[in-house]
Amino acid sequence: MYLNKIKKFAILTKNILPKKSVNVFLCILLICLITLPGLITLPVKAKVFVFPDLTNTNNWLPQSEKNAEISVCIRLDGICLFQVTAPQEKVSERVSLIQDRLKEISHLYFSQKDPEAIIKRKTINNLPNISVTIGRQEIRLMTVTTLDVKNEGVDIATKANFIIEQLEQGLKRGKKERESIYLVKKGLISAAIVGSLLITNLLLSRLIKQLSFSKDRVSKSRNGQPISTLLIRREQWNIKEVQYRLLQITQGGIWFAGVLVIIGLFPYTRVGKIWLITFLRIPIRIGIVSLVTYLVIRISYALIDKFSSILFNQDLLAVAVESNQRLHLRLTTISLVSRSIITIILMVIGIIVALSAIGIDIAPLLAGVGILGVGVSLASQNLIRDAINGFFIIIEDQYAIGDVIQVGDFSGLVENINLRITQLRDPAGRLVTVPNSEVRIVANLSSKWSRADLMIPVAYETDIDKALEVVYEVAQDMTQDKFWKTDILDNPEILGVDGFEEWGLIIRVWIKTRPLKQWNVSREFRRRLKVAFDSQGLPLPIRQQKLWLTHDSSSKNSRPPA
Repeated sequence: MYLNKIKKFAILTKNILPKKSVNVFLCILLICLITLPGLITLPVKAKVFVFPDLTNTNNWLPQSEKNAEISVCIRLDGICLFQVTAPQEKVSERVSLIQDRLKEISHLYFSQKDPEAIIKRKTINNLPNISVTIGRQEIRLMTVTTLDVKNEGVDIATKANFIIEQLEQGLKRGKKERESIYLVKKGLISAAIVGSLLITNLLLSRLIKQLSFSKDRVSKSRNGQPISTLLIRREQWNIKEVQYRLLQITQGGIWFAGVLVIIGLFPYTRVGKIWLITFLRIPIRIGIVSLVTYLVIRISYALIDKFSSILFNQDLLAVAVESNQRLHLRLTTISLVSRSIITIILMVIGIIVALSAIGIDIAPLLAGVGILGVGVSLASQNLIRDAINGFFIIIEDQYAIGDVIQVGDFSGLVENINLRITQLRDPAGRLVTVPNSEVRIVANLSSKWSRADLMIPVAYETDIDKALEVVYEVAQDMTQDKFWKTDILDNPEILGVDGFEEWGLIIRVWIKTRPLKQWNVSREFRRRLKVAFDSQGLPLPIRQQKLWLTHDSSSKNSRPPA
């Protein structure tokens, strides 16, 4: 009967449930799975806690106070019947003794077909003692002490009566749960839970697979896109990454919760749920904090991309990356630095929260870190100057990753920049690392646009007007070339004769180019100019030296030149 219901439920879920309602269905199902053990095993009149108190870390971590008093549950079949309190050094011994006696009582009670338990309260030394008589055997359970009622606001007699009532209900419930009808019923419920888990797992697996394909598609389509599209793609990828991880965690969490629920249905295995949760509570807390930290980092990445797309004008962003390389370089630099800073901050916060979640007092740790930070700041003033100067370099857009700059005696392509250092790759292939505090005067050779500054030598005997005409024609032809016109931003400027040198005249030409294209344009322009000069018969100057030897007739010792 239950299997047929499960099949019908699966068919309805597949055919009727809209795709947009799948997430809502999964959330409702997860809540039901988590609350199901409480709804099944919680009696109406008994105050029973199915799950242990996960906030109590007394058994895991050392206590800061001496003679601390600890309250611990006494359990029957994994269900908390009542709590007892004892000093820290004696609580383990007392709880073990009571649990052993309760185990003996329950075993004797459950072994009889129609058992009858007589629970009595006797006063010894003004303290109530509770004992249980089953058949002809009497077993003393415990003595109710003043510590047991210290923080409950009741007297000892009321506490003893409460323990007797809970013990009686617990024994009756345990006996009922061991009946064959009850076990069959719980077995069917377990089968229904397993079926629900399989259906939910199938839906989640499909969603995870779809998100995986979507992530790959977005990642592949980010290359060669305009900056506005690139920002949107990055934001979409980070959001899909968050959804992907959440679904994975939800899938694992549903199976874990389902296993706990099934284990908690049966009296023989219910204690295993307590052990499992108790054993995994600290790893689970650390895992939850780590997961939340990771998701917040990914969400912050998406917010950075969203903020960048809003910060820059939409008209400016709606151009290709190749035609707006400067904006792309600046965006890349700011994005990388912002992500690094946010990642470090959130990881530090996550570590602090994780330590606090497992019960470690972080106040002395924070105080020690603060004192250490003051000491480090005094001893690392250069690092502070590096960070401050690096911050202004990035904000003021002095240069970015991909720029060619000159700092002091070093020049090269900027490969990496952060708040502390700038790394350059010089023409010889060496990686030069410059602290940001040393960047005082910087020459950016690729900011927004570049210029090819050409010094063309011409022989003195050359017709200078003809040479200027040839230079102009070569410049115009290169500007109109379909391959080079994208790199040349404006008409070349023929400045004219710029100087007289030992070997000839100097004609100066300026060509405005895209960033980092000035060297390619210069090389091609010189090549074309050499070909044009040769075709027009215009010689290029050759370095030469003339010696004039004269004869001084007034000198008596002078000799004619040989």
